[in-house]
Amino acid sequence: MKLILTNDDGIDAPGIRALAKAVNGKSALFPRSESADCAIVAPQDHQSGCGHQVTTHRPISVQRRSDFEYAVAGTPADCMRIGVTYLHPDVNWVLSGINAGGNLGVDVYLSGTVAAVREAAMQGIPGIAISHWIKRPLTIDWDIASQWTTMVLADLFNRPLPPGSFWNVNLPHLEAASSTPDIIFCQPSTQPLPVKYRVEGDEYYYIGEYGKRDRKPGTDIDVCFSGNIAVTQLKV
Repeated sequence: MKLILTNDDGIDAPGIRALAKAVNGKSALFPRSESADCAIVAPQDHQSGCGHQVTTHRPISVQRRSDFEYAVAGTPADCMRIGVTYLHPDVNWVLSGINAGGNLGVDVYLSGTVAAVREAAMQGIPGIAISHWIKRPLTIDWDIASQWTTMVLADLFNRPLPPGSFWNVNLPHLEAASSTPDIIFCQPSTQPLPVKYRVEGDEYYYIGEYGKRDRKPGTDIDVCFSGNIAVTQLKV
């Protein structure tokens, strides 16, 4: 099993370390005769909210940090284009995350985290995007996020995925000592994000509140905000 791990928060973000921890040394994910060979191919800098932007009009620098880590001076989609064609062409799966913040519903069109696995799906490689909703003033417990991610991966690696499709996973934000959330397969919301700005002269300051967005019952937003792990299957 050969994996590429990536994200849009940057190669030094805690979320991608939590993702690597979720995969490495977890025998429950793989048969005893099989192990995970992981490469990290992630943006050199923070790229959150860049969507599916790609770089075509300048060179893209790739810094090899170790035998399995590559810092790419580009977007998550750039990382996958280079990763699956040059750096790790025999990859079986692409995992992106764990993103610090939700990628629910229509967020998938804005998200670099999701764009990475969408690009992989375009190249015929299955992928899983994993994000963690932040319910302020709580902060993310990355050890718990890693444990939940291991649980989700153990399930999704064993499910059939049609060509051109990928999984989008959103972890809830629970109080410490809460029960382990359930994995709920659901449909993505199509309701818009809050569009609200404070206007000062010619300048518009975005003040929309993520946690106050509409949450149609049964959609991924409702499932995640209700305290469970929301899983949607998306298609290119």
